[in-house]
Amino acid sequence: MIDHNLADYWADKMLNTVKDEPGNLILTIADMALSKPVLSSPFVAGFTRKLQGKGPALALPLSWMEQQLSALGINSNDLVWQENQKQAADQVSVSNCIGTLRFLGAINWREFVESLSDVEKILRKDKSGTYPIMDFETRDRYRHVVEAISKSSNFSESEVAQIAIDLAEEQIVTDANSVRKNHVGFFLVDKGLKLTEKSARRRFTFFQKVRRWATGIAVFIYLSSIFLLTLVVAAGMCFIAFHFGDLGWKLFILVFVLSISGAAHLAVSMVNWLATIWVNPKFLPRMDYSEGIPDDCRTLVVVPTMLTGKTYIDELVEGLEIRFLANREANLYFGLLTDFLDANTNDMPEDDELLQAVTNGIIALNLKYSQNNTTIFFLFHRPRTWNCKEQKWMGYERKRGKLAALNALILDRGRDEFSKIVGNYQILHSVKYVITLDSDTQMPREAAWKFIATMAHPLNRAIYSEEKKRVIEGYGILQPRVAASIPKDSSSMYLRIQGNVTGIDPYTRVSSDVYQDLFEEGSFIGKGIYDVVMFERPCIRFYPKIEFLVMIY
Repeated sequence: MIDHNLADYWADKMLNTVKDEPGNLILTIADMALSKPVLSSPFVAGFTRKLQGKGPALALPLSWMEQQLSALGINSNDLVWQENQKQAADQVSVSNCIGTLRFLGAINWREFVESLSDVEKILRKDKSGTYPIMDFETRDRYRHVVEAISKSSNFSESEVAQIAIDLAEEQIVTDANSVRKNHVGFFLVDKGLKLTEKSARRRFTFFQKVRRWATGIAVFIYLSSIFLLTLVVAAGMCFIAFHFGDLGWKLFILVFVLSISGAAHLAVSMVNWLATIWVNPKFLPRMDYSEGIPDDCRTLVVVPTMLTGKTYIDELVEGLEIRFLANREANLYFGLLTDFLDANTNDMPEDDELLQAVTNGIIALNLKYSQNNTTIFFLFHRPRTWNCKEQKWMGYERKRGKLAALNALILDRGRDEFSKIVGNYQILHSVKYVITLDSDTQMPREAAWKFIATMAHPLNRAIYSEEKKRVIEGYGILQPRVAASIPKDSSSMYLRIQGNVTGIDPYTRVSSDVYQDLFEEGSFIGKGIYDVVMFERPCIRFYPKIEFLVMIY
């Protein structure tokens, strides 16, 4: 490339000299001769191609170059031929590389790898039939667990996979909880993993043994760490105050109480931060519903909100349409769950107009997108009720009350709490899951089926104990990771603090949830998917870290 550029430089310089000052051509040739260019094939080919046939005046530099080459025992024709052959070979090579890259990009490597994997063939014998219909990431995680066990034992990967399959086939189905044990994943990523490791005689390093021991007493370690760190920090502050200050006992007690309070806050933050570093988040297994949501997983996406004005209603209807277009799936329905604003009287002059506006919006969406007289979009509206404590007419228990009324409607316990329902709600009696969003929360493309597929996986399905009156296995709620998007308009100082990466908005800081990572439980912040039946039962366990939804301000 350098030789080509050098040839172009001297050739252009000579062409310009002949054009502007023909008498100085001999000087330009002398300058080139003094620079002693390397007469390589790229230089000769480029120089000859530029000057040949451009007039008799330019024959002189070509003659000079031919003389120099003759002294070396070669000629320009041979060098030009060699350069042309080299460029042709390079072009063929580059063409082959591009063709190969296109071919590699067109290959479905997931299918290719799985078709050649002996472990994959064995795991597909899963007694429950769940393994083949999981998504690739989940199957890949299972295979990596098999690989990790094999590396620490004397068994091959195929033998470890067969051990897990045998353990699953030995299980006798007696109740809903034992059904989970028929799935090979129970013995690879769930509580049955220890049985697989024991059967494969897996060897553990010292660090792995310590980590497993700590996992078994996570609550004790977590609380004792906070307690000890609080005492150390508080004792240090009290020592400084007592040693360098002249305090009486009453003032010292006050300092001690304040020190304990501040130290406890610091200790909790410090332990939580260390936990997010030392404890890896767990990814939940997921089914593959990319081809469609099955009938037994019908889901309603609902937005609980209040009717505040016509402009806001237009935004609600448009937002519902956008969510539908991004997640256009069978067995997936969308609805608005609405109340009027709080008021001093049961009825307000603008109520009928607002209710009619949102009704027309839902009807228009159904006319635009529904087929075969099916209803996709719904409206569930509640009237105001008197709240003695607030001394207002308002929606009963606001968002929680709306969701409870919706659950009662889905479970066919009556529709008395709704004054108006738009859409054939009878089909909702077969709905299994509800995805609840805020009005400013969007649902990206394909988020819905991934959400539902995670909820429907056998290892995630909630198992309710009538004896303990709580969910003992699986999850009744899955909560997404919610992130702040870039605001459309200029943001306020508060929004910049809350929404930036370094902000304090809890919605953007839940990618690793300490309580979920340590105790498999967490705090629900009002956005997520829930099992309708389990939601109506007490003490739901849920998983708060599915990363699908995006917060829109």
